[in-house]
This record gives sequence, C-alpha cells and structure tokens, in this order.
Amino acid sequence: MEQLMGTGVALVTPFKDDFSIDTTALERVVEHNIQGGVDYLVVLGTTAESVTLSKSEKQLVADVVVRANAGRLPLVLGVGGNNTAAILDELKTLDLSEFTAILSVTPYYNRPTQEGIYQHFKAIANTSPIPIILYNVPARTGSNMLPETTLRLAHDFPKIVAIKEACADMIQIDQILKGKPNDFLVLSGDDFTALPTVLAGGAGVISVLGQGLPASFSKMIALGTSGHADAAYEIHHALLPLMQLIFVEGNPAGIKSIFETLGLCSAEVRLPLVEATPGLKKRISEFLKSLELELARP
Repeated sequence: MEQLMGTGVALVTPFKDDFSIDTTALERVVEHNIQGGVDYLVVLGTTAESVTLSKSEKQLVADVVVRANAGRLPLVLGVGGNNTAAILDELKTLDLSEFTAILSVTPYYNRPTQEGIYQHFKAIANTSPIPIILYNVPARTGSNMLPETTLRLAHDFPKIVAIKEACADMIQIDQILKGKPNDFLVLSGDDFTALPTVLAGGAGVISVLGQGLPASFSKMIALGTSGHADAAYEIHHALLPLMQLIFVEGNPAGIKSIFETLGLCSAEVRLPLVEATPGLKKRISEFLKSLELELARP
C-alpha cells in the first residue's frame, strides 16, 4: 500500500457563520494541501467533526473532496463508530470506488475488551470491499488497542493494511513495528510522534497540523523517510510549539484557527465544540509569523 505512505492529512470540515458546510472553503483546503505536497487526503475522520454531520452532509463533504481532488491524490474515507452492525450496514451501501482505503477508529464509550476490539475489526475486515486502516486513539475513545491486538489483526486479515497509532507512546509503537508483517504500515496519529515513528521504521503520518502547513510537514516526513534525520529534526523542532498550540483548546479548533489566519476558512466549529478563544488565536497567529521567518532561514 505505497499510496498510504508519507504524509496523509485528516481534513477539517469548514463551516459558514450559520454552521452550514462551506463547500468553497473545503475546495480551497483541498487545493492548499495538494499544492503543498501531501501524499494523500483523509476525508471524514474525527478532525472533520464527522460525529456532528448528518448522513447527507457526510455525502456532501465526500463528494466535494472527490471533485476538488480530481483524481490527483489517493483518498481515505473515515468509516467507524461504536456500533459494529451499523458500520457493516454502511460499508454495504457506501460508494467506495474513489477511495483507496477506509480509516476505522476503535469503538469509543463502550470500552470493549481486547477480544471485543478484535471481533469488531474482524467483522469489518470480512465486510469492507477495500483495505482498512485501524485507528487507535485512546485519549478520545477511552480504550487502548494494545499491540498484541493490533498485531493479531494485522497477521490474521490481509485487508487490514495499516494502523494510525495515536497512543502517544513510542514504546507501544516500537512493539508494533517489531512484530508487524512486512507489508503492514505503521502511521503516526500524533503530530509530535510523526518524525520519531518514521525514523523508527514507520511509514508516515496522518496529520492534523500537516494540512495547515503541508509543505513544511511533508518535507519533514520526506527527509525522515530518506534517512536525513538532522534536517528533519530541524523542521520538527521548529513546528513542535505549534503542534502543541493547536490542541490547547481541542481539535479542530486549533487547526481551524490556522486556516482562518491563512484566509482559507473560518474558525467555526459545531457544538459541543467551541472555536478557539481570541487569546489562543493571537498566539497561533504570532507563532505562524515567527515560524515563517524560521523556516525561511538557509
């Protein structure tokens, strides 16, 4: 699955002042990332506020991204939740012809056992017509898919081709890297572990910050995958404060503040999320200005 290597980005869903979907802004965000050099786009992940979108709105977002992308980059579609049967029904009815893979998060709130997580993804693997990227994000789901469960799934189901690992624990990531099948991809799900994961043998990242600064983030990952650790870490250290800033008041409030500063879309988010405070917006804007100078140095 070479199409899923490098820098993937989990796209936001831009909203207008009335909280309807801003399709024009979404097209701008897609173009910003394609021109910035990312390797693939992730549609309707958690950063897209997908849990607040209706079925028809999700279809609209997918259609807009497919049209704006125009076949230029591989696309991944978020299809996950905590009702296994509902996901299976969705997979049977979705048109996935434009997508390389689905991204499916571990069940949240239910707090299943490791066996429950395994059986959940087994059912998805036996139903999905296209490859599957597992998504482990314990801070959001309240349940950590342990390395032994990830590796069991990776070895048992060829259709499960990768994991977006957002456990924020390099020991856990190293355990997966050590025991995985040769063709199974380990993708960082946290911006701050993206470069360490790549340097440890991972295949790339599905990033939040990367969609705001696609050229810099993509360059960092490309340098890391080609073994130029020192040059990659220069960019990593320059970006690190912003990786932290955009999550101070939650995701995607921070990344949407970047987009507002860049003039690509508004900072609006849907309840129960609220947009970044003026104080945080100012800090992000000021840091972007200083970062521009930093990255411009020879």
